[in-house]
Amino acid sequence: MQKRDYYEVLGLDRNATKDEIKKAYRKLALKYHPDKNPDKKVAEEKFKEISEAYAVLYDDDKRRLYDQYGHIGIDQQYTSEDIFRGTDFSDIFRGMDFGFSGFDDIFERFFGHSMGFDRRTSRVRRGADLRYDLEISLEDAYNGIETDIEIPRTERCDVCDGSGAKPGTNPRKCPQCNGTGQINRSQRTAFGIFTQISTCNRCNGKGTFIDERCSNCNGRGTVQRVRSLELKIPKGVDEGSQLRLSGEGEAGSNNGDNGDLYVFIHMKEHPRFTRRGTDLLMTKEIHFPEAALGTKIEIQNINGEVEKIKIPEGTQNGDVLKIRGRGMPGLHGRGYGDLYLEIRVVSPKRLSRRARELLEELDQEFKNQ
Repeated sequence: MQKRDYYEVLGLDRNATKDEIKKAYRKLALKYHPDKNPDKKVAEEKFKEISEAYAVLYDDDKRRLYDQYGHIGIDQQYTSEDIFRGTDFSDIFRGMDFGFSGFDDIFERFFGHSMGFDRRTSRVRRGADLRYDLEISLEDAYNGIETDIEIPRTERCDVCDGSGAKPGTNPRKCPQCNGTGQINRSQRTAFGIFTQISTCNRCNGKGTFIDERCSNCNGRGTVQRVRSLELKIPKGVDEGSQLRLSGEGEAGSNNGDNGDLYVFIHMKEHPRFTRRGTDLLMTKEIHFPEAALGTKIEIQNINGEVEKIKIPEGTQNGDVLKIRGRGMPGLHGRGYGDLYLEIRVVSPKRLSRRARELLEELDQEFKNQ
């Protein structure tokens, strides 16, 4: 969708002063606060639109570039995140009934950072998610188990509480980039104003500078540890099932939230059963007389119980018997699947003299029928 003119978005003419720009934005921000509008989706889109317009028009360099080249000039020089860098919204909303945290939460939700409301210059970043692959047996999946796993991960340093600074000291705003984490250098050329954006080499893009580093984490704010976690595997999990452990991933930076841990379940091959969803398949060998006359056989179910199964007379090789409720449990207590018993009629490889005589008599009887 094509962007609207920034001046039109804020209801201003192109000669508006910075005070007029601030006043117009403040009024519209109050109007389109998402928590104060019944149609939150529309209000959120409006709030993002007016915030972007303010970030460009209130900044002298960005406004000059926009006035000369329009949206194309801004889009070629700045990413959507860079548009907001260096823009301080805190003085605009100071004293409002919503308070800092209300608008801070909105900016965090929309743009992934707080726009300065929490007075931190470095961007809060959520920690990375982690993956752990766990192999379990079919019996474990049937019964559900509790097991301990060890996860190597980064954790917030408990000496400096993640600040990276020596206890008793605090990081300070980087004097070189004024807390933005970037250095903007603009120069006028024959083709217009060219703006070069580079990472601040003094704070490495963090926006803060540590004079005395924490000795435990060497200023990183995080340390590497192996964490032991108790994991509960529910009944009925299958190959590829995922368990999400909220907050058990890598530590976030600048007191950001931890990532999550995703445990992927893999099933060991079973010597007797093949699984198809909640159903189990099993093969049982019987001799020809048992198939012809019918018999009873014993099988051991996946739950360990031994059960007698009736084989009807005249059973053919490859016939499948369905035993209800002897399969795997469904997730969240959704009943049990079935056990399918495939019959294989086997012929003896060696025959005694008496067995051969009886089979020859039986063969002759079949021929005379």
